[in-house]
Amino acid sequence: MALHHMSAVEATALFRSRELSPSELLEAVIARTADTEPAVNAVTEQWLDEAREDARRSEQRFASGEEVGPLEGIPLMLKDEQPVAGRLCEDGSMLEKGRIADVTHPIVDRIREAGAVIHGRTTTPEFCCASVTHSDLWGVTRNPWNLALTPGGSSGGSGAVLAAGSTILATGSDIGGSIRIPSSFCGVVGYKPPFGRVPGLAPFNSDTYCADGPMGRSVADVALLQNVIAGPWSADQASLRPPVPVSGEVSSLRGTRIALCVTLGGYDVDPVIAANTQTVAAALRAAGAEVEEVTLPWQPQQVLDIAWAHYGAVMGPFIEEVAKGDPEMLQALMPYTRAFVASAAGASDYVAGLCAEAEFYRPFGELMERFDALVCPTMAVTGLDAEAACLDTQAVFKTMMTVPFNVIGRVPVLAVPSGKAPNGVPTGVQIVGRTYDDASVFRIGAALEHELALWTDPAWWPGVPVGAPQ
Repeated sequence: MALHHMSAVEATALFRSRELSPSELLEAVIARTADTEPAVNAVTEQWLDEAREDARRSEQRFASGEEVGPLEGIPLMLKDEQPVAGRLCEDGSMLEKGRIADVTHPIVDRIREAGAVIHGRTTTPEFCCASVTHSDLWGVTRNPWNLALTPGGSSGGSGAVLAAGSTILATGSDIGGSIRIPSSFCGVVGYKPPFGRVPGLAPFNSDTYCADGPMGRSVADVALLQNVIAGPWSADQASLRPPVPVSGEVSSLRGTRIALCVTLGGYDVDPVIAANTQTVAAALRAAGAEVEEVTLPWQPQQVLDIAWAHYGAVMGPFIEEVAKGDPEMLQALMPYTRAFVASAAGASDYVAGLCAEAEFYRPFGELMERFDALVCPTMAVTGLDAEAACLDTQAVFKTMMTVPFNVIGRVPVLAVPSGKAPNGVPTGVQIVGRTYDDASVFRIGAALEHELALWTDPAWWPGVPVGAPQ
């Protein structure tokens, strides 16, 4: 396997045996970034001098036999949304251009302490409010598998750099599918932790829909990063204790009961995605699980009505506050941002939304009395245009089978690939656990990854993209 598509677990083993050094791996992903940018356009900035120094220090620690961190020497890129004090913090918005952060996100501190080599930041749509990744500030981010299509959003840059091989690990965040959508379109693994599992910054640390989480190229890699970033933090009253470790170790699924729901009740799922989801079900059975097709009474419009009540109380006002209510500044927002704010403003009241969320959860909760997890597609469509306007928020959200699990945000969701579509873009499934049962979704994901043997094959990953569509 090419160094730039190596897993973090493999790299750590080679660091320990001295067959590979952190500096060699860093230079491999820097070279790959040079090969893939600007065609993919997923990197907002690179911190190469600091990264090279960090890699040298990691190399010395391995050589001296010192105790090393769990991410020691592993190249990692941060989603640009997560602030780092003294660094640019622009949220993909021309309104925020040049703004410097005065705080550092807690997961960034934990990643640094774990020994990772942070070497760059990845693109997002403006204020992370679209399922595509393009903005006036950073331009269009494209999918390495097919440059005409999007890597998804809002963690689209993170998904794209992982697929391209421009880094080994990446961070994301998810308020409506922002980790899982890019994971699906980019053929990588991503995890939306349950609310409170990973600490965050106000106001979104108190938002039950929102979670920061890990992204990588294997279940074990994502587990490795999740174990670093999870756990209580003194400045976040919502953060849970104690930490709950997860594992990418492969084991039999004998005795595990899995519910399969291809449409979640009413989503119009592309036949290719449905077929790939059935392939996943067959692999789970081969791994020893009992898989039973089930139905849920959920409808996309119902999901939207509930979610918009929430976005209308939290995310919509947050964006309006940045614009200070100034009509001229609001007009300077990306069209999809203005469409998001308008949809949020027209939503039902927050209290009614909270009651609707409880009713929405009930059939899933009852289902999980009989099953250990639910498996369903991540997206209903096989791709979106890289430059899609996303002005029709109703239509866009009805392709996102991720939002239901933000509505019931205390459930863990692991997103893994399920195959590929004829357009060359991967498809994916979500493994959804009972509330706060993180360990089970990783156990199921690891067994599925081993049985399918898709993204663990070096031949899975895309080559160097040549040029971008004009």
